[in-house]
Amino acid sequence: MKQLFPTRRRFLQASVGVAGCFIAAKPNAAEPQSPNDRLRIGSIGMRYQGSVIAEKAQAFGDIVAIADVDRQIAEKAREQFGGKAAIYEDYRELLARDDIDVVTIGSPDHWHAKMLIDACRAGKDVYCEKPLTLTVDEGRHVLRAVEETNRVVQIGTWQRSDHNFRLGCELVRAGRIGRLERVTVVLGKNVTGGPFAVQPVPAHLNWNLWQGQTPDTPYIPERCHYTFRWWMDYSGGQMTDWGAHHMDIAHWGMGMEHSGPVEITGAARWPKAPNGYTVPIDFEARLTYPDGVVLELKDNGRNGVLFEGTEGRIFVNRGTASGKPVEDLVQQPWPREEFRLYPDDNLDRPPRTGKLDAIINHMGNFYDCILSRRTPISDVVSQHRSVSVCHLVNIALRLGRPVRWNPEQERFVNDAEADALLSREQRPGFEVV
Repeated sequence: MKQLFPTRRRFLQASVGVAGCFIAAKPNAAEPQSPNDRLRIGSIGMRYQGSVIAEKAQAFGDIVAIADVDRQIAEKAREQFGGKAAIYEDYRELLARDDIDVVTIGSPDHWHAKMLIDACRAGKDVYCEKPLTLTVDEGRHVLRAVEETNRVVQIGTWQRSDHNFRLGCELVRAGRIGRLERVTVVLGKNVTGGPFAVQPVPAHLNWNLWQGQTPDTPYIPERCHYTFRWWMDYSGGQMTDWGAHHMDIAHWGMGMEHSGPVEITGAARWPKAPNGYTVPIDFEARLTYPDGVVLELKDNGRNGVLFEGTEGRIFVNRGTASGKPVEDLVQQPWPREEFRLYPDDNLDRPPRTGKLDAIINHMGNFYDCILSRRTPISDVVSQHRSVSVCHLVNIALRLGRPVRWNPEQERFVNDAEADALLSREQRPGFEVV
């Protein structure tokens, strides 16, 4: 397939002033084929965050195709992005186009892995929203597909591209709080609701295609749209929503982005309403890691990640990096190049904070990596590991007992019942393979 790249000048013009400190094109970036070349983008899943990432992708290319199982959403997105993009109900028709270079995926969680794999095998580079997977087993399929196809894939855990989160992790990794002993992650409460009424499927929605691999059920509006995340069929509640973000930051600061816990204990209270949300009403968990660090996971408290060590503590969330080690940087500055976690960033641009700024940073890093064929800051290996822990906690909560995990083998220790929950039955025709 012919690949089209923006010129380095156009790329930098799009980046300057919006793309933060991680994204400048490097000298070894791929040379453009002509001065007028621009990336051609296909965007899949256009409600909520899907439209946000498509908008940020426009700085580096043109959206030529849109896929969504809801015709009304697809038509609204087409108007939002210039009124010229082709519309597809089935994303596979979009992927079949040879003229599309890059795909953004903003579908509900249960579609992420399959769409990403299919896009890689169709020869596209991919920006996929988090969480990466619905199950631990799906992650292994994703890793294999990305390795086999050599595509550039960025996962939308954009907190890695936020100055505060990254500063906190780098200070912890550099020993500014001494030896790390404890991490506390607060996610927020799951939403409760139900019972909900079964309704006729709207004419503009392909309900069968929306469900994908999940069990075929009667249509309930609350199963769709943003509220899909409160059903275990399609997501994992706050555990895989905020958890995909905060557990990634916790692992990054701990140096566990390629490993995982060895033991998980937890407790949860589960809803009982028929035709109602199925995620836990309350939950908490305690994870022990190979180096003895303990991570406490909670659904109440101040949302964010707290690192505690023998010589201090650092708290980070959206908008905050606090603690004496952060304050000490004013009087004891550190050469930036000495403690950066992502080696291929740009050190000359000022830090940017805020969600949209961080997403711009993140998208810019993705496009820089398309040019240079490097690994993005939110690579699939680390993202598989961090979201796997979210799945493991949900498994422990479902079983209602402690579980032991082997992070090298990615299997539970002598626990066939728990191992059986690493995957789910998938409807024929929608399997993630």
